[in-house]
Amino acid sequence: MSLHTIGLNSWSESQNEAHLREGWQAARVIAVHRNMLVIHDGSREIKAELSGRLQFLAESPKDLPTVGDWVSAQILDQGEFAVIDVVMPRRSVVARKAAGDRVEEQLIAANVDVAFIVQACDDDFNLRRLERYLVAVRSGNVRPILLLSKSDVITSEEQSELIAQVHSIEPFLPIVLFSNNVSDGWAAVDSMLELGKTHCLLGSSGVGKSTLVNRLVGSDRLKTSDIRESDGKGRHTTTSRQLIVLESGAILIDTPGMREFGAIGVDTGVSETFSDIEELGTHCRFSDCSHKVEKGCALINAVESGILEASRLSSYLKLQRESARNDMSLAERRKKDKDQGKLYKSIIQSKKDRR
Repeated sequence: MSLHTIGLNSWSESQNEAHLREGWQAARVIAVHRNMLVIHDGSREIKAELSGRLQFLAESPKDLPTVGDWVSAQILDQGEFAVIDVVMPRRSVVARKAAGDRVEEQLIAANVDVAFIVQACDDDFNLRRLERYLVAVRSGNVRPILLLSKSDVITSEEQSELIAQVHSIEPFLPIVLFSNNVSDGWAAVDSMLELGKTHCLLGSSGVGKSTLVNRLVGSDRLKTSDIRESDGKGRHTTTSRQLIVLESGAILIDTPGMREFGAIGVDTGVSETFSDIEELGTHCRFSDCSHKVEKGCALINAVESGILEASRLSSYLKLQRESARNDMSLAERRKKDKDQGKLYKSIIQSKKDRR
């Protein structure tokens, strides 16, 4: 293997050269566990930890490495251990608001070319959730593709109806239906994997992501759990994010199932995913229209005339409000943390000066 085998391209190579120091080398983060990372230096996998300098300078979790990142690493103990000192600039990211009440951006993966959004053809299928994923990946400069799993549980007519629902809001979104049980759609999924490109799998628990990875890899690399007959669900057993190089030369990042996918820093993704609504909004009577009660609101008129679904407009407004609220809270907290960090650094410097 080489760095190019694990996804190095001309852009990343130029960034690596600009930020490497003597005695350090480029590597890619291929796994993130709770207390440890694993990197690949082009020839081997190495357990790694963060340098004290990197931890000290990081102003938020976004400044720390995630799977897919290119980093500057010092290889120690004849390749048994490494220290990560710098996270290289990212070409793209997949991120969400961290789960829970804490307002923080959580990186899912970095330097991703294609995001495979996986939804099942059963009760998991949800247009509003799909919109959230689309907003997030487009905001991170990642190209989305929808994979619909468990295609064998519905008829061909029902499959066509699901595709029609998606294309009613996303006319040009590529869609592939497949089944882990009867191998339908595997050739189509495989054709979407590009040599040297990094692909990320996103979706809820139990939609078949781990089984999909195992089939693509050709082995039971990831543990999976049986599906319960009572509700058709299965326990998702991927607990960490990891990067895998397939025999075809395509690169795949698997991620744990996510119940929440909060919106934060997604203005670009909202504009792209809801471009039809934003175009309609330019015809509102008032430039600061809230699209709720105003007379002359083009969006309200579109809903009343049947041109626009009320649920889609509600989703658009909800994502806008949620992102704006989270962005403001995050900016305020980071300013507070930055001011506190400056205070700590001044205290440390003052102590040094008195010595």
